[in-house]
Amino acid sequence: MDEEKEKKVVFVWDMDETLILLKSLITGTYTKAFNGSKDVEKGIEIGKTWENQILRICDDYFFYEQIEGCNKTFVDSTREYDDGLDLTDYDFANDAFVGAAFDDDANKKKLAYRHRIIAHKYKKGLRSLFGEKMIKSWDNLYEVTDDFTDKWLSSAKACVAQCAGDSGAENINVIVTSGSLIPSLVKCLLFRLDDLISYDNVYSSWDVGKYQCFSLIKERFDGPNVQFCAIGDGWEECEAAENMQWPFVQIDPVPVSTSHRFPGLNLETLGHYIGVVYGGDSDDEDE
Repeated sequence: MDEEKEKKVVFVWDMDETLILLKSLITGTYTKAFNGSKDVEKGIEIGKTWENQILRICDDYFFYEQIEGCNKTFVDSTREYDDGLDLTDYDFANDAFVGAAFDDDANKKKLAYRHRIIAHKYKKGLRSLFGEKMIKSWDNLYEVTDDFTDKWLSSAKACVAQCAGDSGAENINVIVTSGSLIPSLVKCLLFRLDDLISYDNVYSSWDVGKYQCFSLIKERFDGPNVQFCAIGDGWEECEAAENMQWPFVQIDPVPVSTSHRFPGLNLETLGHYIGVVYGGDSDDEDE
């Protein structure tokens, strides 16, 4: 019984076209797959509205304009360069930061300062940065998007919450996205995933690839009672999961598909995939 309690599953999620729908809305591929039953132009408008909001928040509040050229795999990757300086009155606009100068220790320290502030803002949430009017406009956009996508967003979030389990559960949700790190963190905030996925559990494979990210996650969380499960829509995460010998659950946003989608995918289904690779005990988690 004690061993059962100690068992932990690390769920490794792709973000775009898995937990959220964005690119396929902007390109129209999601809507066109419904053969005329959804308004393609409305979908594109929704997607572009999200895109504009994400980029604006990245630039104005998360230093993205300054650090776009120095993407990191995860926020804490720069922690060793952070000397703990009090940043209360620090002037980020005039500290001579040169984003592309990776080999310069002074710039690495300045990047670490920015990452520390980004982590702090993520933990505090959007309500600490914006007034009620702006929050309400994002809430409205979320609801419009959720309705347009047949509850994809809220169903995906519910599945992630289900995977996390009760407050005492050991399961962990991690995101590995092919997008750059800062916009991915902002997406988590805007799409209401930040209460389920902490900033240090968001990884960007932009520079290193999915397999390297999966390897880092395994190194970080691995143990005798730890199991891993990858969920995504792309070939790269599928191949990486196979190389890691992890179960992989394929997502496909199109309405007629042999793969999984939201609403539909749940912890019970994920448990079956985990059970195939690790043995049947994983199904007990659903009882």
